[in-house]
Amino acid sequence: MRAKIRQFVSFDWAMKKLLRSKVNFGVLNGFLSELLEDDITITELLESEGGREYALDKANRVDFLVKDSSGKRIIIEIQYKDEADYFHRMAFGVSKLISSSIDKGEIYADIDQVISVNLVYFELGQGTDYVYCGQTSFRGRHDKDLLDLNDKQKKVLGLESINEIFPTFYILRINEFNDLAKTGLDQWIYFLKNEALPSEITARGLCEAKEKLDIMKLSGPERAAYDEYQEQLRIEASEIEFSIKRAEVAEKELKETQRRENEERRQKEESLKREAKECRLKEEERRLKEEAFKRIAELEAQVKKS
Repeated sequence: MRAKIRQFVSFDWAMKKLLRSKVNFGVLNGFLSELLEDDITITELLESEGGREYALDKANRVDFLVKDSSGKRIIIEIQYKDEADYFHRMAFGVSKLISSSIDKGEIYADIDQVISVNLVYFELGQGTDYVYCGQTSFRGRHDKDLLDLNDKQKKVLGLESINEIFPTFYILRINEFNDLAKTGLDQWIYFLKNEALPSEITARGLCEAKEKLDIMKLSGPERAAYDEYQEQLRIEASEIEFSIKRAEVAEKELKETQRRENEERRQKEESLKREAKECRLKEEERRLKEEAFKRIAELEAQVKKS
């Protein structure tokens, strides 16, 4: 199989190396604007785990924390490796971010909203869509109405809805996308999935991504760093594939061992059943002989009396 020819750097590496510079914020501005259906302007890059260098075993995970012009904090996370508890990690990451953002003595209203954007390249959950949004809502148990801010709260807090307080989660299941780019967000997901551009580009930030993330435009050191990163990913992928095959072999051997043990157990049980049946037959034969001898003895006794 021929290797895939890459025209653009992978988005995870771009987030680690290229998009941390303010001159490249326009790429993420465009992506977030299409996703959140708003005009997003990043004003600040905050510290996150994605800002640290990763060992090989963490090469598949990237997170990127920014603040936009309205004060919302947006954490973008890319995950390739399958994690059954990924939903839990989403909840933990947002909770940790919220709890660490308010200092002693500050009021709760000072907490900025957190938006969690998750780009996952594995089968996460069960569903038919490739873009999901999760928000907090309070529905009445009896009247089934939605609880929201009253007029006084809206005026004091400067908010219009409870949704502006609680975290919002976005999940983009990249591999579930069917490559039909009908919207601006679809064009971005096409780019994220294929590391190539769709035939038509109308999405905000995508033209800038075309310029900023072109492999051929990397400097010598950047290209060397990118090649090294891709090699690390290949090594990790090979290790994962080897681990999977080794697990499959171990599972096959375990099943074969269990099959042999079950067969041995079945044969032993059948042997015990045969032995028990033979014992019953012998016991029945002995009983019948005893009854026959007893009957003969009774007949002989009657003959002597007569």
